[in-house]
Amino acid sequence: MTKSQNRARTGTIVALDIGTSKVCCLIARVERPPVENGTRIIVQPRIIGSGLQVSAGLKNGVIIDVEVAETAIRKAVSAAEQMAGDHIRSVTVNLNGGKPLSKTIGVDVDIGGLKIDDSDLQRVFQRTVSLNTNGNGNGQTNSHSSTQAVKDPGRELIHSIPVGYAVDGNNGIRDPRGMFGERLSVNMHMITAANGVIKTLRSVIEETHLEIDDFVIAPYASGLSTLVEDETDLGVTVIDMGAGTTSIAVFSDGDTVFTDIIPVGGAHVTNDIARGLSTPIAHAERLKTLHGAAMATASDEHELIDVLHVGEDEHNSPNHIPRSLLNGIIQPRLEETFELVRERLTDSGFDAIAGRRVVLTGGASQLQGTQELATIILDKQVRMGRPLRLRGLPDSMSGPAFATSAGLISYAIEKPSAVSISTPNIKKETGGLGNRLGNWLNEHF
Repeated sequence: MTKSQNRARTGTIVALDIGTSKVCCLIARVERPPVENGTRIIVQPRIIGSGLQVSAGLKNGVIIDVEVAETAIRKAVSAAEQMAGDHIRSVTVNLNGGKPLSKTIGVDVDIGGLKIDDSDLQRVFQRTVSLNTNGNGNGQTNSHSSTQAVKDPGRELIHSIPVGYAVDGNNGIRDPRGMFGERLSVNMHMITAANGVIKTLRSVIEETHLEIDDFVIAPYASGLSTLVEDETDLGVTVIDMGAGTTSIAVFSDGDTVFTDIIPVGGAHVTNDIARGLSTPIAHAERLKTLHGAAMATASDEHELIDVLHVGEDEHNSPNHIPRSLLNGIIQPRLEETFELVRERLTDSGFDAIAGRRVVLTGGASQLQGTQELATIILDKQVRMGRPLRLRGLPDSMSGPAFATSAGLISYAIEKPSAVSISTPNIKKETGGLGNRLGNWLNEHF
């Protein structure tokens, strides 16, 4: 990302990660000016406050009980404010639900051999919006969004990301301004989500007297915090396994080119255990965490674990079962999850672009053997991802479960070439290319 594309923010940044199992609020401060390393801007964020609260009122990433969700958010934010000794007014928020649709549209405009400037970019993006609205885009469209338009009254635009410019057929250009040519082309990655889900989430957050700077699709945020630059350039798939959802983001040539969310996560594994062993959900979660594994081993049949049955007193004699019975419940659900991921990638047409590299993150990915199972089913090289490039992150929040939280900080600071949905009463920065395009799109949508 070049300096002309991005003006890094300084000051206080706040991330609010609202998940099915937890609400996490991080307050970061950029105390030093950005450090420029070649064409990449490196900032030095430091976490000065954090709040963690057990989530309530959400299912599969969607709010189903407004009152209890608001209470959980208030508690997480209050804890972070108390630790930071500061009062926050606005937040960058993740989006885990709303059935996001990911579409890439390619268009081009005549330049006439002149120097490319902002007016040419406006023309090419106006053409993008027009084609998308009329359903006549020239570019790639994933199978889940081929019949949808960004202007669909039931959906809102979350991101509009330029993922590749070309001038006279010369590809790989990240900022065409100042160049000369006959024809300017761009591929635009547009992500929309269900209007009702976003309005509910916005309303709940505003009830806590917070404004929203941006919504960020969860797997996109996770990628920003866990990936290294070579991975985003060469092609990689991020799989974020949360409690209520498993989300996917494909990165290539430095940008995200496809996102998707599957409404299956770690909580579904816990419920399978509770039903299969007739045990309370809290005990099923404990069994999964302490004794569960994604793949069976030879010793499982001989290792006994204690199971508390529903309605029984925990002080009574426990029931003993082989560990193989527990893992025999876990493995099929995780196999199904990775098979769904594989199917979505294949259907999207981006599986080849993603290459053979996968970064696995999220709280549900920490189960023993999950990495190995993903390697077998996806037939790719899989590594575990955890937050990078954040100073002061508590040890308890440095694992894969907090990849999205950390990624929201990265997004808010670096302002990648993404155009977020406009939020009332929020004044956007206007310095970088992504933000200029955002202002224009927000004015003309």
